[in-house]
Amino acid sequence: MFAAFLSGMALAMLAEDLILDHRNNRLEFSAPRTDFFAGSPMARLKNAAEVPFVIQTTLWSGNQHHVYRTAVDRFVVSFDIFEETYSVVKSEAPRKSASHLTAKAAQAWCLSQMSLDTTGLSGGEPLWARLEISAEDPPRDGSILGSVSDSGISLGSLIDFFSRTGGLQTHLKLDYPAFTLDQLKSTRGS
Repeated sequence: MFAAFLSGMALAMLAEDLILDHRNNRLEFSAPRTDFFAGSPMARLKNAAEVPFVIQTTLWSGNQHHVYRTAVDRFVVSFDIFEETYSVVKSEAPRKSASHLTAKAAQAWCLSQMSLDTTGLSGGEPLWARLEISAEDPPRDGSILGSVSDSGISLGSLIDFFSRTGGLQTHLKLDYPAFTLDQLKSTRGS
C-alpha cells in the first residue's frame, strides 16, 4: 500500500511538470517549472546567438499506439543583451513573432502556439500526451543559416537549415499520464 502511495505521488509530481488544459476543443500545454533555455542554449543566447528550438506535442487516444494528433514547429529565439529581453519567431505557417519578453514569458508563448485540436474525442476516452523540446546545435560554420552573400540568404541554405535533423539534441521530454478530457475539465472546475 505504501509503494502504491509513493508511485501515485511520483506520478502526480511528474504531471506537475507538464500541465494540460482543455479549452474550446483545444488541448493546451504548459510547463511552468521547466526552463528549456537553460544550459547550452542559454549560454548561446547570452552570447548573442539565435537558438532554434523544435517543439512537438503529441496526443494518443484509446491506447499509446494510436497517435490522434501531433504538431511540430520551429521557434528561433534571440536575446537582446542591452534590454535583457527575448524575442521569438515561430517559423511554420502561420508565422508569428513576439518580442520584449522575459525568459518565462518567451517559453510560455512558444508552448501556447502548440495546442492540439480535440474535436471528435469523447470526454471519457483514455488519452496520453507528450511535449518534446529540442534545441538545434549550431551549424559547423557558426552561423545559423550558413553563409549569407551580398544578395541575402540563399534558398539552399534555408532548405538545408529546415531539413536538418542530425543537429537536434533532445533537451526535454515530458509525458502526461493517462487522462480523459472529463478529468481535465473537472480539475479546472468548469
